[in-house]
Amino acid sequence: MVDSETARFSFNMDKSEDVRELMSFVLSALQEKGYNPINQLVGYFMSGDPTYITNYKGARGIIRRIERDELLEVIVREYCQKLK
Repeated sequence: MVDSETARFSFNMDKSEDVRELMSFVLSALQEKGYNPINQLVGYFMSGDPTYITNYKGARGIIRRIERDELLEVIVREYCQKLK
């Protein structure tokens, strides 16, 4: 028998401010090195491969401080709030 209920996915802690600061730093580092930040971030989120993020200014280590699913949760939530 197949369970037809939708799985719920939620986080207990609001890390929005941490994610904003982290993403701002990483975006800046990617731009400074001449990368297209959107392309690089999509590659990172889709593959989980941290080499999509430059090591310049420690950006690769910084983005790994927060799990990808937590980063995406904040990004998607804030994007959806702007659509309202």
